[in-house]
Amino acid sequence: MNGEVWKNTRTMLVPVGSLCILFLILAAFKGYQFVNRPVVLELGIFAGSYWDVPIQNSDTFYDEAIAEFEKQHPGVKVKYSSGILKRNYSEWVSQQIIRGGEPDVFCILPNDFNTFVSIGILKDLDEMIGRDPEFDKSKMYVNAVKSGQFQGRQYALPSEVSPVLMFVNKTLLNREGIKMPNGNWTWDDFYRICEKVTKDTDGDGQIDQFGTFGFEWKDAVYTNGQKLFKADGSAAYFDSPGVVEALEFIMKLNQLNRNARVTASDFDAGRVAFRPFLFSTYKAYKPYPYRIKKYGQFEWECIKLPKGPRGNNVSELHSLLMGISSRTKHPKEAWEFLKFLVYKERTQTNVLKYSYGIPVLRYITESEFGERVFSAVSPEETFINKSLLSEVIEQSIVTPKFQKYEAAIAMADKEIFQAVSMEKDPKKAMEDLNKEINAFLKNN
Repeated sequence: MNGEVWKNTRTMLVPVGSLCILFLILAAFKGYQFVNRPVVLELGIFAGSYWDVPIQNSDTFYDEAIAEFEKQHPGVKVKYSSGILKRNYSEWVSQQIIRGGEPDVFCILPNDFNTFVSIGILKDLDEMIGRDPEFDKSKMYVNAVKSGQFQGRQYALPSEVSPVLMFVNKTLLNREGIKMPNGNWTWDDFYRICEKVTKDTDGDGQIDQFGTFGFEWKDAVYTNGQKLFKADGSAAYFDSPGVVEALEFIMKLNQLNRNARVTASDFDAGRVAFRPFLFSTYKAYKPYPYRIKKYGQFEWECIKLPKGPRGNNVSELHSLLMGISSRTKHPKEAWEFLKFLVYKERTQTNVLKYSYGIPVLRYITESEFGERVFSAVSPEETFINKSLLSEVIEQSIVTPKFQKYEAAIAMADKEIFQAVSMEKDPKKAMEDLNKEINAFLKNN
């Protein structure tokens, strides 16, 4: 090669080499927003209230959270499909999972949680929680956090919660000359009041005023301090003395009605003294305007459930859970957004503003703003206050999480309904049920 040719060739190699280096640099950054392409997260939610009470503009909570999150995270966009009703939501999520396109972050209904964990669609959050110094789950209600655990691992986090409380028809009790029970009342107190108010008020020979509606066998089990299953779902305890005692109490209450069928309409019409309800229902219907639409014809209040001889004034805690898809392509951003919904102070304060649930951050519930919200719900009463709500939540019952839980409870519901309606021997009925459920749990 002569000198002139080499000179020309060498001159050409310089830009070619530079282009190669540039190409390698661009390739290394490919997919890392070198073209300013934002990360897009999909959120899975449903329209309306999780608590099945009237609500205006149910998307407002999420719209405000998304706007604030995107402002703080300029490289991330969040979208969601609107108009999916709660009754259709489980089917919608299931179809998205089948297609491999489930949302990155999504609400999880109670009957879906165990299934989603079992099929591996929910991301285990323990590692993310453990390595995030900005997240301290001790600020959240302990039982609220437990509601998102499956056999000791955290697969979801609660966005808001609501415990069960006992609604009391004060007008009926006043008419019968009965004082309002206190928060430490017992099964015996409960039964005595039910016995006194259950009667035929119009003289037609048919009972038309009742003690209770909706106080079910699980309420009796929990308030008697009993567990129905081993934590991992490997064994059932339906034949334990405390559970049998709970069934005996339910049968005793049922016998007061002398075969009369008590309905929700009876309570709505003011003909029933007691009914367990979620606190969210109290928060929705106690103040104006919904008060005049429902339960407006009698004065009512709510207190803790009565305690059995072996238990306490406790009830089941209900939680709106949210989780992350195990197949998300953006786990870091998905965790930041989930944390923003369940842990951010402003977002959790908006639970008080826009929802009928209770924030999962205790300090938000017990804040001055929380006190004002609860006082506005019932300004004339002293029962509902921030401290007592925290106490009820902390003492609440979180149902065990294992794959066959829903099916096992459905079996128990059917058999116990028959036992009560046919007045079977409680001990024998529970022994038979326990054998049946244990066989079901052990059958793979």
